[in-house]
Amino acid sequence: VLQNLSQTPVLREMLKEAKMPGTTIKIESPELCMLCCFFFKQEPQLIKLDQPGPLTLAMHQFVTEMQETKKGVVTPKELFAQVCKKAIRFKGYQQQDSHELLRYLLDGMRAEE
Repeated sequence: VLQNLSQTPVLREMLKEAKMPGTTIKIESPELCMLCCFFFKQEPQLIKLDQPGPLTLAMHQFVTEMQETKKGVVTPKELFAQVCKKAIRFKGYQQQDSHELLRYLLDGMRAEE
């Protein structure tokens, strides 16, 4: 899940922008924008970012480390600690479903907006 998220361009850009509070970002997908604008007259979405929370900052740090080509093994220790604070069920290192991690991670970051 984390490797896939780290390769999501929109998420990477948004996390980079999230480091600078007060920034307004424009979210648009080139493929979807053509269809949405044609059929629904939908404009790109503008979002003003506040101060990022600890989970968002940990996700930014992890994604940045994943993108560094000289870095060897990357461990999401801080990110995991922040997820455990939001979802206690992940403490104890028991096996969890990946879709649960994805849900708690994204919901936790959204709650910090």
